[in-house]
Amino acid sequence: MSPAEDGGVPHFEHEVRVTWGDCDPAKIAYTARIPWFALDAINAWWEEHLGGDGWFQMELDRNVGTPFVHMSLDFHAPITPRHRLMCQVDPIRLGQSSIRFRVLGRQDGGLCFSGEFVCVFIVAAEFRKQAVPDDIRAMVTPLIPPSGA
Repeated sequence: MSPAEDGGVPHFEHEVRVTWGDCDPAKIAYTARIPWFALDAINAWWEEHLGGDGWFQMELDRNVGTPFVHMSLDFHAPITPRHRLMCQVDPIRLGQSSIRFRVLGRQDGGLCFSGEFVCVFIVAAEFRKQAVPDDIRAMVTPLIPPSGA
């Protein structure tokens, strides 16, 4: 984690090793891999903040699912295997039953993609919406920038 510019809230960064197999004939990351890189980074964010518990453990051990209800991506520069892809993950909004993440993907200091991802909290065994669990709300709330974005 590194200090944030927006109110001192720490950013989380996840390193992705982009490989030849991630690329298309144009020698850049295949478009479909980019959401995967972002989701991998969000899962790493959960693991970091829930003591090692990512989506798998949340679903099976906590009975908490977080299916996506919205994803948006903007592409700024090509992603290649030449440099590590550093994905910055920040929660930017916590609703009654949802969480919104911003993910910024950078290589060699340049912005490659930016995206927002919204998940809704569910009781996993019933696939029924639920309020954000209290322990998760307590953990996430201080990490949301004061501006909310």
